[in-house]
Amino acid sequence: MTDFKIQTEQFADIRILRYQVPGFEKLSFEKKRLVYFLSQAALWGRDIIYDQNYKYNLLIRHNLENVYKTYTGNRESETFKAFVVYLKRFWFSNGIHHHYAMDKFFPTCSREEFKKLLINSDKANYKFFAEEIFNDFIEKFTNLIFDPTLDAKRLSLDAENDLLLNSACNFYENISQEEAEEFYNTKKVLNAKKPISLGLNSKLVKENGQIKELTYKIGEHYSASIGKMVFWLEKAVRFAENDKQTKALQKLIDFYKSGELKDFDDYSLAWLQ
Repeated sequence: MTDFKIQTEQFADIRILRYQVPGFEKLSFEKKRLVYFLSQAALWGRDIIYDQNYKYNLLIRHNLENVYKTYTGNRESETFKAFVVYLKRFWFSNGIHHHYAMDKFFPTCSREEFKKLLINSDKANYKFFAEEIFNDFIEKFTNLIFDPTLDAKRLSLDAENDLLLNSACNFYENISQEEAEEFYNTKKVLNAKKPISLGLNSKLVKENGQIKELTYKIGEHYSASIGKMVFWLEKAVRFAENDKQTKALQKLIDFYKSGELKDFDDYSLAWLQ
């Protein structure tokens, strides 16, 4: 294909690239189905990434997309164009923080211009933070987007300060670095021949002053999304190309159902084979 375009668009510091996959059309129907089922499983994990990056990302995405779809003002204005660039950056980074630098990025339009976009879009379709009135929601949402001091870093690497309390990512909620380290130290098995990766698939929260671990699995944290992932993975298993693929996919399904880190280790070993 001589007219194939690798770069489809460019905005901010991002280039969107396409790649050719020679021979894909020649794959058997069974192999194409396997690829499709696996891709659907991956898509159902997308919202988990957004939420892990920042606890308000899904709410922000919904409301930004509401503006994009329902704004009734001039969609050719510089303000709306700036908004679209911000939304594309948000999609690309899976949230409000830069995908590499992990710093919060901002719209190039002003706060007041941004508010007008919100006000002139479908008010009935916004997701609020709580039971606040519309004007309070507008103020809080705009501040969340524009305040450079609020959740400024997705992942802090500043060893001089508490790494968890200074990070906006959503693996810990109101948990200090010291508390997290103490929590997992009590779970370590000394001299274990096959130590597991504690905290790999869970979130720590506080309930009534006590630390609680929420495991990512069916029936617990992210249950709805993981359930859909398992649904598509179970379809994919039927079209695996060999016994090793079947075993690896089944081990992954087992892990999503149990949440046991040993099952993840078993899956990882099966996948490498």
